[in-house]
Amino acid sequence: MERITKDQIKHVAHLARLEFSDDEVEKYSEQLDAIINFAEQLNELDTTNVVPTSHVFDVRNVLREDEVKPSLTQEDALANAPKQKDGQVKIPSVFTP
Repeated sequence: MERITKDQIKHVAHLARLEFSDDEVEKYSEQLDAIINFAEQLNELDTTNVVPTSHVFDVRNVLREDEVKPSLTQEDALANAPKQKDGQVKIPSVFTP
């Protein structure tokens, strides 16, 4: 039974701007069908006592808490700026009107 049709492969190839020969379409159709068959074998396993997981390893947030800490004053931050205007670093225009 063909689960992935040749038209579907051609459609996806078109969306991806790929060109496949008829032989390649046939080959990919067979390969994708084999992949689906393999994945369907997993449905035969009894997973009633398996806890659902999203990762193999126990993944936790490793980011630190976002805390306000003392940092440079505006004067210190602008101390080495070649040009300043209204308390900000002034740079050359990068866009032309």
